[in-house]
Order: sequence, then structure tokens, then C-alpha cells
Amino acid sequence: MPVAVQAVPFLLPLGLLAVILGLVLGPLYSLVPLGAFGFVLFFFRDPERVPPIGHGLVLAPADGRVTVVESFPEGARVSIFLSLFNCHINRSPVTGVVRETHYSPGRFHPAWQPRARHSNERNHIVIETDHGVYGVTQIAGVAARRIVCTKNPGDTVRSGERIGLIQFGSRTDLRFPPGVDPIVKVGDRVRGGLTVMAIESGDTNRAAVGG
Repeated sequence: MPVAVQAVPFLLPLGLLAVILGLVLGPLYSLVPLGAFGFVLFFFRDPERVPPIGHGLVLAPADGRVTVVESFPEGARVSIFLSLFNCHINRSPVTGVVRETHYSPGRFHPAWQPRARHSNERNHIVIETDHGVYGVTQIAGVAARRIVCTKNPGDTVRSGERIGLIQFGSRTDLRFPPGVDPIVKVGDRVRGGLTVMAIESGDTNRAAVGG
């Protein structure tokens, strides 16, 4: 299975340490770094995915469990919690143009806590489509110490396309424009680029979506 390039800074020292310990102290001493090497490979897995085909499908931006579904006059928000065992690649929920990316430094509270949305380190991506404006917010957690965004303002993205990742446990929020209602519920397990989160209607309003 493909592995994200961000794994290399972790894999190289772990592999080197395993070799040195094995040669100097014996094979048994290399088991711990080899185990860590295997976990890093597992965590940074980057599977190829074929998004479902259909008009107006809004896809999950991440793998994980839905922890929040909220509706507001200006739209709706769904939060997805990613455990250490989930694939941490973030994907675009829709086809559109990246209008804004905004990184905010912050704390590292547990990602499932409500305060994490405003207090934790995070990166907000605004994607404009023909049916409205969507917001994807990458939020760091207790173990997550680096957010990676691979898109810049002006980039065109396709539904299900990779847009970044969050290293070692995190949360991803998806904001919907008015008129687009989530069809998932709290507790649902979703897969980035595959699970349908909502279906756009023909009369969806255009509106800016904040973080």
C-alpha cells in the first residue's frame, strides 16, 4: 500500500536505529524500533480511492467517527474524530476551487473536546463550488503535532482528491453552505473520499463558510 512522503523523516531514523541495535546488541534489541517502523508505515498509509459517482455528492474529508452534527442558519457542521488507527489523509469533499487556507497555532487539547475547535492548532481550507462554499478544518489533537496542507489558494480540487494530512490523532470538521443538509449522524463511521455526507440540491444557496 502507498505511504505518504511525510513518513520518511520518521522511517529513516527508526530503520537506522534498528540496524545499529541489531548489529551491536543482537537481533532482539532491534524489535522495538522495528515495531515503531511498522506502526509508522501503518499510520501514514495512503490508499488509492475511487470516489462514488453521482450528481451533487458531498464526501467525507477524513476517515473516522462522526462526533458532532450541528445545524445553523448559515449552514451545518460535522466533526470527524480520527483515532491513531484511522487513515489520516484528508480529502476534498467536493470539486471546486480553493479560495483560502488559514493556519492558526494553538493548544493540543483532546480533539473530541468542544474547545478544540477554537483553541487547538488548526488549518482551515475554504473551497468554492457551483453550489456554495465549503470549509474543511484540520484540527490537531493530543498526539497530533503537525498539520500538513498540500493545497494553496487558487488550486482546483476534485471530489475525493488528497488535500493534506494530520499526524498522529486528530479531528476534521466539515462546514456546509445553507441548503445542504448532512445525512450522517453521530456515531457513524466514515471513510474519506468514499462516504457520502450530503447530497446537494439544485437550489443550494451560495454563502461563505467560516471555521
